[in-house]
Amino acid sequence: MILKEAIEQLKNGLAAVAEPQEAQAMIRIICEDIFNYDQVDVALRQDSELPEFAQQRITDIISRLQRHEPLQYIVGSARFHGHRFKVTPAVLIPRPETEQLVDLIVDENSASDLRVLDIGTGSGCIAISLARALKFAQVDALDVSRDALAVARENAAALKVRVNFFESDILSPQPAARYDIIVSNPPYVCWNERESMECNVKDYEPGQALFVPDNDPLLFYKAIAPYAAQSLEKGGRLYLEINQRFGQEVKKLLEENGLDEIRIIEDSYGNTRFAAAVMR
Repeated sequence: MILKEAIEQLKNGLAAVAEPQEAQAMIRIICEDIFNYDQVDVALRQDSELPEFAQQRITDIISRLQRHEPLQYIVGSARFHGHRFKVTPAVLIPRPETEQLVDLIVDENSASDLRVLDIGTGSGCIAISLARALKFAQVDALDVSRDALAVARENAAALKVRVNFFESDILSPQPAARYDIIVSNPPYVCWNERESMECNVKDYEPGQALFVPDNDPLLFYKAIAPYAAQSLEKGGRLYLEINQRFGQEVKKLLEENGLDEIRIIEDSYGNTRFAAAVMR
């Protein structure tokens, strides 16, 4: 089999599970994973003969994608904020919307030596990206999942940044600390929303990091808001990713906890996605 035939096989195999544009993006990722080829290499090597292992790998990837397994888990990595992060089924796959959250924080915080806390760090993508982008920041990150923290530590080591990772549950009492920035992308999807989600998300990504009870959709925000009010320095900032259904409820909760300058912010798709506030 030559590369051109392999790409045709991938196109045919993905036709039932992805739109043409999405399939093309997947093929680029697969070629990079198997052959370490970028788009130029693919264009120039159409007639190159493939080794047997590559043919078997392509067949395996197609089979797994047709079962709706996320491609990022298959290849073991995802791009986020200009860098490659290891991902496993122990962590959520980083989303472009969350990149916007990181950009918002970086744009609004130009001072150096800021103390930052990422609550529910997962793969570490937010904490590590902030450690790279902010000037001499001291970044802490916590997660309840030991397996997720193992992935996050690997990512920090691979990207050569220092982040202090802690195994901790924000729903339990936390020791007092002082921060200039607290950020969190906590679980916020109600269980009654599960059936409307794509199979590659609801069947493969960790439910512990996604879902909250239908009768308590602000479960994590009820813990994060008072902790932020206790731990943020005067003028410190809180940034949250939120469920678009509950923007006003999150705003009210932050107000009740003494936070000020509260903004509910849309993502690039026009969906209510973030909340930001200042400690006065």
